[in-house]
Amino acid sequence: MTPETSTQAQNSISRRVLVAGVGNVLQGDDGFGVRVVQELAKRTDLPPCVNVIDVGIGGMSLVQELFAGYSALVVVDAVDRGGKPGTIYLLEAEVPDLADMPAEERENHLADMHLATPSRAFVLAKGLGVLPPRVYILGCQSHSIEDLSIGLSEEVEGAVAPTIERLVREVHRLSGTDTGAREALIVE
Repeated sequence: MTPETSTQAQNSISRRVLVAGVGNVLQGDDGFGVRVVQELAKRTDLPPCVNVIDVGIGGMSLVQELFAGYSALVVVDAVDRGGKPGTIYLLEAEVPDLADMPAEERENHLADMHLATPSRAFVLAKGLGVLPPRVYILGCQSHSIEDLSIGLSEEVEGAVAPTIERLVREVHRLSGTDTGAREALIVE
């Protein structure tokens, strides 16, 4: 392998983006992330360096996938930021370090990784050294996630298509395959 080929291989690895849909499809709007990535995976305009997965409520599968090596992670999930249902937010995740947590908090935080929230999976991935340097949550303000129901509310369903379009733009930026303007991510 020539030095030029080695640099190209490193750049392709360093620009890999993982998009992970998170949520419980049996709790109404909590299934937003899963619904979005199921539709996103059907798109043909995603760069080959972008991987789209549905992790549902299994945080360990997200951590396991991160061992493949990514430069950025975008988690799609329902959020509660007190906004109007259907509002889309792009948030940059702030991930605490396991080493900085007291032992009891660390144990409580990692007690059940099978049903891990994204924040727990992020902390574990950081502790294992596999968390990408750029981690974002693309969330949709939910209407209701408390009731046992299948299907999204009308407001959240209406946010699926715009979220997919935004995701396509963001993954092109994150992967360096955006042929248009190289503007920064707009984080709320």
